[in-house]
Amino acid sequence: MKLPKAVLPHVAGRSCTLDAVGHSGSTIALFDDRVLKIEPAGRESDTALRMMAWLSGRLPVPRVIASTQEDGLCYTLMTRVTGEMACAPRYMRAPQTLTGMLADALRMLWRVPVTDCPVRQTLDEKLRLARSRVEGGLVDVHDVEPETFGPGGFEGPAALLEWLETHRPPEDLVLSHGDFCLPNVFMEDGHVSGLIDLGRAGAADRWQDIALCLRSLRHNAQGRYGPAYPGVDEGLLLRALGMAPDSEKIRYYLLLDELF
Repeated sequence: MKLPKAVLPHVAGRSCTLDAVGHSGSTIALFDDRVLKIEPAGRESDTALRMMAWLSGRLPVPRVIASTQEDGLCYTLMTRVTGEMACAPRYMRAPQTLTGMLADALRMLWRVPVTDCPVRQTLDEKLRLARSRVEGGLVDVHDVEPETFGPGGFEGPAALLEWLETHRPPEDLVLSHGDFCLPNVFMEDGHVSGLIDLGRAGAADRWQDIALCLRSLRHNAQGRYGPAYPGVDEGLLLRALGMAPDSEKIRYYLLLDELF
């Protein structure tokens, strides 16, 4: 691939493979000790850069080696975190261990004070962005849970947005990953070794991450992306966190995510 001058010297002569797990709309090149992410330049790419810089030394996130924008694309070369994704078979086959480490990752996030967090992902901001996406026709109604739209669900994105705006819950702000799904959490030797894809990170309600993690656990356990793992129980995560389920917030943040 043709690369910008700001990136090329850092990868010249190195071999790489392309990563096909997740990363909708992005190209991910994996080198031995670094990763190149190529994605449309915009709010999420800017947020990822700001949050990686701010979280350096606070959490196990990649370190940016070089970054530039060219022809509407953002090229970010960063260090490669060690370990395996939380959806790796070894972890899916050990649900107690898996959910215990996912709970550890959430508590790591929540221990970081957000008083000087450079990005806010509160409902004021998220609903404003959701309205922009709905009005711009950017919501993919086919990339949602089957019950979200249609019979028994919402008539369409505009109806869902109206419901979200009128049913917004109170917020308990913490540091949120924003897309806390299993492929974005890396584990190694019994501990959390890395958090990646921080384009939606910032100060937000703690149930934002819990809700998306529960959905990710369910999808992976059901075999949506490969083998099924019937031993994975979503309730294990909440028990590992020592929290009772908040079904209203879980539903709210899952529905909000459908507009993104």
